[in-house]
Amino acid sequence: MKGHRKLLLALTLTLAAGFIGANLLTAEEAKEEALPAPAAQPAATDVKRLDYLGDTKVISVEPMKELFSHRSHVVKHKIACAQCHTGIFEQKWGAARDKGDYTHADSFDKGLYCGVCHNGKDAFATVGEQNCVRCHDSNMVAPERIYFQKPVRTVVFEHKGHVDMGLKCADCHPRLFESRTGAAEEQPEKFVMQALYDGKYCGACHDGKAAFASDTRCTTCHIGVRGDERRLSQNAGGEGKHGK
Repeated sequence: MKGHRKLLLALTLTLAAGFIGANLLTAEEAKEEALPAPAAQPAATDVKRLDYLGDTKVISVEPMKELFSHRSHVVKHKIACAQCHTGIFEQKWGAARDKGDYTHADSFDKGLYCGVCHNGKDAFATVGEQNCVRCHDSNMVAPERIYFQKPVRTVVFEHKGHVDMGLKCADCHPRLFESRTGAAEEQPEKFVMQALYDGKYCGACHDGKAAFASDTRCTTCHIGVRGDERRLSQNAGGEGKHGK
């Protein structure tokens, strides 16, 4: 009899424990349902792969503003990275520029750098005004006149006059002047008359032999404050405060 009681007690305790456990489990499940569901993790095939080529453009301002489209070359024309790197271009930002020969005259026109492919046969040539806008985002029409404001005001350079005499862009750029507006003026402590006397900047030609010396005919280049005021007034359509 005692054995039956013990067995009955054991069964009763087991059922009670199961009932209590079931209630506790139900309560925990209710809590979990009340919480916001975690964000679903996308399957591997749903993860958008980072298109590192994308619309990226290599944009340079030295020695001249230009842009190179990776998408056009790699995605559109299916050119492999190895076709340009590292044989033609080092995989280092600014490496070509730092060599000092990354110009049309020094390299492109001789079949180096971009000129390896852009030779007019494999791809459009790096020469020809009709092609300038494709890389430089500009028709590269030179300004007729440049006014320097530093280190003194106002020094005028007749750009068109020099071009009309037969000088080519490569005669001055980038060896004497960077092909970037304001580059010389960014270093007013260097862009001084003494530098010209030493054969730099304009002094490379204006030495009294190739062209009039830079320490003569001062008013040819230095138009001064009055000249600048007259220029500004004429640009506005007037005759100028001090006459023509």
